[in-house]
Amino acid sequence: MINLYGLTLKKLEEFMLSYNQNKFRAKQLFSWIYEKKVTDFDLMSDISKSFREILKRDFCLEKPKLYIKQVASDQTIKLLLEMKDGEKVETVLMRYNYGNVACVSSQVGCNMGCSFCASGLLKKQRNLEVSEMVGEILVLNDLLEETSQRVTHVVVMGTGEPFDNYNNVIEFIRIINDQKAFAIGARHITVSTCGIPDKIIQYGQEGLQVNLAISLHAPNNELRNRLMKVNKAYPLELLIPAVKKYIELANRRVTYEYIMLKGVNDSLEHAKELVELIKPTYAYVNLIPYNQVNENGYKRADNDQVKAFMDYLMKQGVTTTIRKEFGSDIDAACGQLRAKHQWR
Repeated sequence: MINLYGLTLKKLEEFMLSYNQNKFRAKQLFSWIYEKKVTDFDLMSDISKSFREILKRDFCLEKPKLYIKQVASDQTIKLLLEMKDGEKVETVLMRYNYGNVACVSSQVGCNMGCSFCASGLLKKQRNLEVSEMVGEILVLNDLLEETSQRVTHVVVMGTGEPFDNYNNVIEFIRIINDQKAFAIGARHITVSTCGIPDKIIQYGQEGLQVNLAISLHAPNNELRNRLMKVNKAYPLELLIPAVKKYIELANRRVTYEYIMLKGVNDSLEHAKELVELIKPTYAYVNLIPYNQVNENGYKRADNDQVKAFMDYLMKQGVTTTIRKEFGSDIDAACGQLRAKHQWR
């Protein structure tokens, strides 16, 4: 059966035509499932009974199951969701003063092998389907509905490399951005990649105004090879030109994510190298306090060192922020909750 949550409006229109239905039927279905939040085809009263029987035969409206829910003292919500095949993924809701931000996973496990990340402790099992990523948002919205709230921003920064599941991630973005579905503005959506050059360029050609973040974490190849094995396949000599091309195609600035690891990549020499590296791309930098993972031995950089690093970048004209921390009293690191329960 085809999960309707995995179809863009355009694809659903094509399905309706193949069933000898008017394209308008797709808009009706979108209204029922996203605006009215109806999951029972029999309740879709403006659709003929005969076609409702066809819908029940060929389509479904399945969401992931809530397996574990953690709520932090700052009201961050971390969920472990179970998919139809029993695989589990993490989804996080972070509360900012400007809205509710969902951090969405794109794969079950991850093969990028970043040495500091809990997501890579369990290798990639498969890509998430479009309907499963949409389902992450649906489950969060169900929880928020009690307080008349909803997800207002989405970051594809959870477990997995989004550009390793490129087509499904793009379809997911088109659904959550659709005014007849979730109506989340393009500028409120961010995709984070470890740096796959050809996909970065392809992303720039999509015509989307969605944000792009690059997980950089090191200012030179030697260090980045140690931290991120993806750099051995796509070194900085390939990554930075791809980012430049993306900026040219999309006319959008990128953000470089840089996790601050004590004694590893947090010195002022690293800051100087970073400025020189990213200067051609005129980008933002987001410094990330590290959520420690016992299995890898890295420590978070001292606050004073992070501040000095930021001050240097700012003085060099690089717009820099320090990411706000969420959920420090629960399994905060990406992949940590899933790994804990996978090993039980």
